[in-house]
Amino acid sequence: MTSTTRLTVAQALVRFLSAQYTERDGVRQRLIGATWGIFGHGNVAGIGQALIEYGDVMPYHQGRNEQSMVHAAVGYARQSNRLSTHAVTTSIGPGATNLVTGAALATINHLPVLLLPGDIFATRPADPVLQQLEVPYAGDVSVNDCLRPVSKYFDRITRPEALIPSALNAMRVLTDPVETGAVTLALPQDVQAEAYDWPDDFFAARTWVVRRPGADPTELAEAVRAIRSARRPLVIAGGGVHHSRAEEALAEFAEVTRIPVASTQAGKGSLRFDHPQDVGGVGHTGTATADELARTADLVIGVGTRYTDFTTASGTLFTGEGVRFLNLNIAPFDGHKLAGMPLIADARTGLEELTERLEMHDHRVADPYVAEYTEDKDRWEHRVDACYEADEPDVRPTQPQVLGALDAIVDESDVIINAAGSLPGDLHKLWRARSRDQYHLEYGYSCMGYEIPAAIGVKLAAPDRPVWALVGDGTYLMMPTEIVTAVQEGVAIKVLLVQNHGYASIGGLSEETGAERFGTAYRFRAADGTFTGAPLPVDLAANAASLGMRVLRAKTVRDLREALAEARAADTPTCVYVETETADTVSGPPPAHAWWDVPVAETATRPSAVKARELYERHVSTRRRHL
Repeated sequence: MTSTTRLTVAQALVRFLSAQYTERDGVRQRLIGATWGIFGHGNVAGIGQALIEYGDVMPYHQGRNEQSMVHAAVGYARQSNRLSTHAVTTSIGPGATNLVTGAALATINHLPVLLLPGDIFATRPADPVLQQLEVPYAGDVSVNDCLRPVSKYFDRITRPEALIPSALNAMRVLTDPVETGAVTLALPQDVQAEAYDWPDDFFAARTWVVRRPGADPTELAEAVRAIRSARRPLVIAGGGVHHSRAEEALAEFAEVTRIPVASTQAGKGSLRFDHPQDVGGVGHTGTATADELARTADLVIGVGTRYTDFTTASGTLFTGEGVRFLNLNIAPFDGHKLAGMPLIADARTGLEELTERLEMHDHRVADPYVAEYTEDKDRWEHRVDACYEADEPDVRPTQPQVLGALDAIVDESDVIINAAGSLPGDLHKLWRARSRDQYHLEYGYSCMGYEIPAAIGVKLAAPDRPVWALVGDGTYLMMPTEIVTAVQEGVAIKVLLVQNHGYASIGGLSEETGAERFGTAYRFRAADGTFTGAPLPVDLAANAASLGMRVLRAKTVRDLREALAEARAADTPTCVYVETETADTVSGPPPAHAWWDVPVAETATRPSAVKARELYERHVSTRRRHL
């Protein structure tokens, strides 16, 4: 007879989660490392009580905002190579719907996170209850259904025994390198507290093996033939290189073949910046070197990339005569993009198989091609130097000079986190990534507010490394609240807060598209009703200090260098605040070397929009569909 243990649904779930493990390459670790939670009537007596009951096996972190808690869990998961993540529990109503943005970010970026929102009563003793959405045509719908389209797996646990198959399915999806993303188990508040006799086997330790599938022999042979016949091949390294820990395999492939390697935002750092074959970021925010190689490539080898519009310059970048695509990807959906030859395999395994076969043929690209991209890369590095240099150390820095000051003090152990604003473009072009995981840029969803909570998650996963959250004033104002969490738990993140009085990135885009920077500056209203008055007297440094963070103010380049060095050495949460030029001036980096499609008004009376439309139509005419 099967032995059982009587527990509530919430207790059973917490105990189950504490016994789940992943294993890859012989290394085993906890799948759910901790649980974040903000409590309300929908989860306080269920999951909240269970976390107290099993506090010895399930660590708990207190959050301030439900979206932020998801970001922290996602940061932890990415730093843990998707082999470990956190769970997030919320009450019903606004606590649950606040998860939606974080869930979308996780799923779009293929990063695992387990969401446990409270839900309305399954037994419906009173209807409606506090915070319940009434849907006249469906009695089984709650606000948690908002999470369905942004979750890779969703279930509502309306009976205790339903938890068993659902929890197992949740773990399967979280650990599947193709399917992983946000997983949601909606938990009605009455069911959470309901007791059941659980089979003890449900709580036995389980190890979920994260597989490394190899390539199909036919696809592999076709891939080798395509590479051997190409004169100007180019690798596009995406986030899948990092998820697979394929950096060393990519370096060996590049060294054997001498094929240059460009990188997406998610893939940057796949090779060190000083690797001979690394040519920097590609696409709208890429380097001149990588973008020119992309325009003239006859074979584009995508490794773990989704080919977003920033990478392809909205379909205008890969314009070489007869250009073909070879897509090494663990997901068939991505492997077939751009009518490419699919090579469906784990990135590391696939690269190793390609390298072995190409080495057998002693295949290397021609010397003139190597000389061409080497010289172009050297020229680009001089441009980066010029952007970073500050001849007058006692003046206010430009944004690239801020990055230059940070670049001068970090080493391969530092992790740099960013997600939105003008910084992603500057970082993709200019940052010199020194290690495989130094460059942590969330650009699948480009979510303002991600950086600070994600830094906490990264620091929890890598406590011995300096972790920097780079935020502009727009992003900071979206979600600074997890500073309180960092202070409370002694998580010594470093926040580099750049004040430029507005949405600098969108301000520039607005100007380019004929919208004249409308609504993008943080300024008082002028007499004509526009926001063109004096900058707002908002003191973000004082705000960070009020949340408990140590703040170092830097007014000049010299101040900034000293403050960054002091912050890097700090063992408490520390913020470096620096003001750069305002949002209605350029930030100083090289301009974009590839287009991005943001549609412009087809008809307008204002000259700026008319001119922008003319330029837009010229760019659109260069778009190419790869069939």
